Amino acid sequence: MRGSLWNRRTVQRLRQALISTVGSMKIKLLLCCCIGFTLIALASRASDFMGWTNHTAALERFSDSRKGYSIVMNTWKRYDLLKQSISHYSRCPRLDSIHIVWSEPSPPSDSLRKFLYHIVQLNTRDGRQVELKFDINTEDSLNNRFKEIKDLRTDAIFSIDDDVIFPCPSVEFAFDVWQSASDTMVGFVPRMHWVDPTKGDKNRYIYGGWWSVWWTGSYSMVLSKAAFFHKKYLSLYTNEMPASIREFITKNRNCEDIAMSFLVANATGAPPIWVKGKIFEIGSTGISSLGGHSEKRTHCIDRFVAEFGRMPLVPTSVKAVDSRNIWFW
Repeated sequence: MRGSLWNRRTVQRLRQALISTVGSMKIKLLLCCCIGFTLIALASRASDFMGWTNHTAALERFSDSRKGYSIVMNTWKRYDLLKQSISHYSRCPRLDSIHIVWSEPSPPSDSLRKFLYHIVQLNTRDGRQVELKFDINTEDSLNNRFKEIKDLRTDAIFSIDDDVIFPCPSVEFAFDVWQSASDTMVGFVPRMHWVDPTKGDKNRYIYGGWWSVWWTGSYSMVLSKAAFFHKKYLSLYTNEMPASIREFITKNRNCEDIAMSFLVANATGAPPIWVKGKIFEIGSTGISSLGGHSEKRTHCIDRFVAEFGRMPLVPTSVKAVDSRNIWFW
């Protein structure tokens, strides 16, 4: 009798405990659902607060000229390097066209044209249409790489030399960065200028190479051997920049990239943006490998300061990094 009564009480207690536990779990689950719905609602409202409403529509408002970029590639009698570069960059997803700056005495051979057209067609079988053009120049001048191109279909230009390779994801990321600041230069190769303390004149400067950037973390230029900029600067370089600067560049065969940095900084009053990216040098010769290169570049800076009437370059220490590809940033 007592055993039976004790068993009934035990069963009742277990039932009450189970009911209490289930009820508590239901309450907790309900609270979690409420919190979850609240967070979702706040997240959806946050876009309104921050001005991010209808992001897809905002993207669609970009004109076609903002959706892709054109490569302007400088080359000089390095046909194997040219073939490698065209073969690589023609695979990049948002590439619209490739313009090869040709300044050699003889026009490109039929075999070279045929090979390059074939490789571009081969690499764009996914439905993309990448245009390949040779921009033929009668004069051998480094200014040719910045001549105005009338039939460009994009606002963005990726200026690149034929002897440097950057992975397409790095190029695409740099293009994204440029779209967020389309008036400035966005590139992979930073350089710096410094006031020359030995001259006793604040208008005399020293050209700082890569090691100067590495040591200080500061830069004021990104070189046009690998940089994005707006196509409007081709017109400014050709038609508005002092002719004496272009003549100096043609005569000295150097510093067209510094001149473009001066031009953009003078127009914007803003620094360039350095994008971190892995560079593959596939060439072994170039102007920078010649003796006295830094001294010549220093002379260019002082000359351009005199022409512009001031130092327009703006130092910065900002670097754009694609955090999806690195652990620490």
